[in-house]
Amino acid sequence: METNERPGEARLDGHGSLGMFLALAGLTLLMGGLGALATARGVTDWYPTLVKPSFNPPNAVFGPVWTTLYLLMAYSMWLVWKSPSPLRQVTKLTFFGMLSVNALWSLLFFGLHRPGLALVDLLLYLALLTLWYRQLRAQDPLAARLQLPHLAWVAFAGALNASIWWLNQ
Repeated sequence: METNERPGEARLDGHGSLGMFLALAGLTLLMGGLGALATARGVTDWYPTLVKPSFNPPNAVFGPVWTTLYLLMAYSMWLVWKSPSPLRQVTKLTFFGMLSVNALWSLLFFGLHRPGLALVDLLLYLALLTLWYRQLRAQDPLAARLQLPHLAWVAFAGALNASIWWLNQ
């Protein structure tokens, strides 16, 4: 029996190696961490000075929500990493582009104090996320379903970002 597995390589559910899942999880958390670097100072000195809508959650909510979403992103990407689908490569490109746009949002919003530009970035992120969801759905329905909370959160974040921009023009 022929296999692409290297000796001693742990595998999970036939989707790929444990190492690949850990690499994807590390990458998503690293990109989130880069965004957090831009956020750290702005959230304590600039963000409290902004007028915010009544539905603005406490700051403590954002870290756990995004950490969960990053791990779900990694798991979804891992589920299709070795997919035989012709969409596999473009799905990977969409994923990496989405991570980059996500990290840029924190720099624009918290680092540069530009909620309007951050909103444009967030809309691009939502478009990429929607595209990625569709790509996932075509390859693995579970991978796609795991992104429904992500889609809901980013839509909520868009409403929050737009409200903050509007209230602080």
